[in-house]
Amino acid sequence: MSTQKALYIPEKGAPLKIDEAPLYEPGPKEVLVKIHATALNPVDWKIHSYGFFVKEYPFILGTDAAGVVERVGAEVTNVAKGDKVLFQGWFENKYATFQQYALVPAEITAKIPENISFDQAASVPLGLATVLVPNFNHNPQGNTASFTAPWEEGGKGKYAGKPAFILGGASSVGQYAIQVAKFSGYSPIIATASPHNEGLLKSLGATAVIDRSLPASSILSEVKKITGGKPIEYVYDAISLADTLPVAYDTLAPGGTLIVVLEDKIPAEKKEADKKRVVHAFGTVQTPENREVGVQIYSRLTEWLRTGVIVPNKVEVLPNGLAGIPDGLERLKQNKVSGTKLIARPQETA
Repeated sequence: MSTQKALYIPEKGAPLKIDEAPLYEPGPKEVLVKIHATALNPVDWKIHSYGFFVKEYPFILGTDAAGVVERVGAEVTNVAKGDKVLFQGWFENKYATFQQYALVPAEITAKIPENISFDQAASVPLGLATVLVPNFNHNPQGNTASFTAPWEEGGKGKYAGKPAFILGGASSVGQYAIQVAKFSGYSPIIATASPHNEGLLKSLGATAVIDRSLPASSILSEVKKITGGKPIEYVYDAISLADTLPVAYDTLAPGGTLIVVLEDKIPAEKKEADKKRVVHAFGTVQTPENREVGVQIYSRLTEWLRTGVIVPNKVEVLPNGLAGIPDGLERLKQNKVSGTKLIARPQETA
């Protein structure tokens, strides 16, 4: 077999189309993975609509996957052919995940423990990286708060007793932000979400869930009530739109850090005057400035998943393999997905 099926954007703005792609040969430090599950993310429909990250067409989307190692580069020692792994894709066709096989650097793969399915595993990479990288990367070239990670010396318990506020707690990224806050020892952990997601978020570590539809003043009042007026030095806005960003920023105490997932539109002079830091999350372990923290994460991820330190998102499997992805992306675009990660199985493509 020398070819495979892939889902392409043929040209900017054109409808997605299934076509042939080559079967890639791994470099010395890479592995070729047969993809059993790939997750859909909002960034996928945005790239399709606006052309972000695209250097040339036709272009393959997808940045989350789980599967089985098919071929191994000459210098790879941490995984072998037949291993079940999860990994994060990248914005280049041979590394993208909306196809049946993709390449990935072996050092940023993690073996999937027995208690996690391919579908669940595929829900993890991008969402988790979008929280861990901007929190704990120490490379000055990266967008990072450079906090001490719970796996580093002095990290365990360092943030115990400090409140954390997560906006958009039921989103994929928000769910991982709650879990990482718990891992870091923050308490209380306050999240905003629709009331029907309260049970889910509390199971992940949130201690209080505030109805996201409340007016901003009511949310701020609820937060103060829960913390007893204690200053909040850590806020993660997993939505970062006009209805969440002012609440996130106003909740943050002087000297604190707000992490946002979209463009930081708060004027620099205001942040300076308020003594507040805003970090824009670039949630990938693929880039040079994020690779070191990525290797730290992936060397520990199997154990975190096995022991429940990190719990995957709830998943919904789309029908018809790669052919089910366009409708799924449209649902994401229309904001019709809540508390769930959409998953496609490329091997089920007709």
